[in-house]
Amino acid sequence: MPAYHSVFLDEPNQHLIGNFALLPLRTRTRGPAQQLPPLPQGTSDLDLDPSNESYDPLDEILSLFRANTFFRNFEIKGPADRVLIYGILFVSEALGKIRPGMGRRDAEKSVMNVALETNFSIPGDAGFPLNQMFEAPRDRQEAEALRQYVMQMRQELAQRLLGRVYADGSGVPSKWWLSYSKRKFMGKQL
Repeated sequence: MPAYHSVFLDEPNQHLIGNFALLPLRTRTRGPAQQLPPLPQGTSDLDLDPSNESYDPLDEILSLFRANTFFRNFEIKGPADRVLIYGILFVSEALGKIRPGMGRRDAEKSVMNVALETNFSIPGDAGFPLNQMFEAPRDRQEAEALRQYVMQMRQELAQRLLGRVYADGSGVPSKWWLSYSKRKFMGKQL
């Protein structure tokens, strides 16, 4: 069975840095990403359909995360798949910071510290785990634009992940999400 690929592979007019797509996001976090319209009133991101105009790569990352973590190999079909891969690696890292029985406030602190960290590796940096699959930015300006986009992506992804891990309102993390905290997508971690 093949891994699940991004629905954004055929997205027209993708802005690329290296071979990483800077896709539009539905976010309240400041950054360079093009804004998608907010969710319609009364709609949850948990039941958002990929055909909805507000569906973004972060929704896709969270919906495909658990299924794709079982794959050690992933055939990259385009720049949008690289966004998916990076997002899955980040979600794995963030889930590793949440412990069973940890309250939402403490988990939020731990996960947001990871998301707000400014010293993270991007494609082309020596510490980036998948440099063989990603092209480095051409220059410093592109590298800074990619870093800002990825920072915005990480912050919004952390907020949405916390919303799903603590969705039941009990104040205790979902055991179903935490069961994936030790899994490594493609045997890698950020």
